[in-house]
This record gives sequence, structure tokens and C-alpha cells, in this order.
Amino acid sequence: MADEPENLVLRMLRAVDAKLDTLMERFHDLTGRISSIEDQLVAVKSELSGLRTDFVRLEHRMDRLDERLLRIERRLDLIEA
Repeated sequence: MADEPENLVLRMLRAVDAKLDTLMERFHDLTGRISSIEDQLVAVKSELSGLRTDFVRLEHRMDRLDERLLRIERRLDLIEA
């Protein structure tokens, strides 16, 4: 009779251990996924930074084109100075 409670406890501990192993596997899987997401986020930030630089460059070119167009219009007397 003393063996029965001991076996019951051992069975319960083994079940808990198996569940813990499953949880640990899932935890490691989720940790890897989160790491992958972090890497992708860094890449997106880098790409956005590059796009921001491109937009600033384009704005500068547009400003210069506006100045040149204004100067041409003044020279041709298309607008009042």
C-alpha cells in the first residue's frame, strides 16, 4: 500500500516534468521568433532612414528647381519681379 502513493506521486511528477519540457520547447521557439522580429525591425528602421534621406535630397532638388524656374520667369518677364 505504501508503494501506491509513491507511484502516484512519481507519475504526477513525470507528467509535470513532461509538461514543463513542452513549455520550455515552446519558450525557446518563441524566443527565436522574437529575435527574428527584432532583426526585421532593425532592417525596417534602416530602410526608413534611407528613404528619409532620399526624400530630403529630393526636396532640396525641388527647391533648386523652383528657384531656377522663378529666375527664368523673371528673365522672360513672365511675372513681375
